[in-house]
Amino acid sequence: MSSYSYTDTITFTVTHARHIAAKIATDLKRIQRLYGGISDHEIADYEAEAIDLMKAGYLGSVTYGFKRDGMWIEPTLHYSARDLAGGGADDNDPGRIGANANIAGANFSSFLSYSSAWWQITETERDAFKKSLPFYRSSGTEPPVNGYLNSDRTYSAGGRALDRSSVRSF
Repeated sequence: MSSYSYTDTITFTVTHARHIAAKIATDLKRIQRLYGGISDHEIADYEAEAIDLMKAGYLGSVTYGFKRDGMWIEPTLHYSARDLAGGGADDNDPGRIGANANIAGANFSSFLSYSSAWWQITETERDAFKKSLPFYRSSGTEPPVNGYLNSDRTYSAGGRALDRSSVRSF
């Protein structure tokens, strides 16, 4: 009688991070085309930030979109990072951004939260890492959503995934 075992280890690489971050950038380009409010340079910076944070395992979640009266409105996208822990996930195509949202009086913004791994490194290491990114984020409280979040896409590679949710109005 023979027995076999198989072990599969997935190493999340910068290539995987670029694959997922390119989908974020594509979503942001669609928002730019439909609504403006964000430049090509800003999109490139958000993409570079996402790559670095995902590669290091420090991304918890990130929101990009429009705020009015201190609340997220359509079209806003929220991405939550997760480890697939040996499981699988869909790797959807980016897109499907609604074209008819009312952004009058709103401004484009973003908000980022860090993973538990981020809080396991020292404050000096966190500060050095933040200074290596395209821009330095300050601390704050995530704005509430004017409506609700609708889970609509998953982007995955190398054993990690970003689950995308879109703000929808009631």
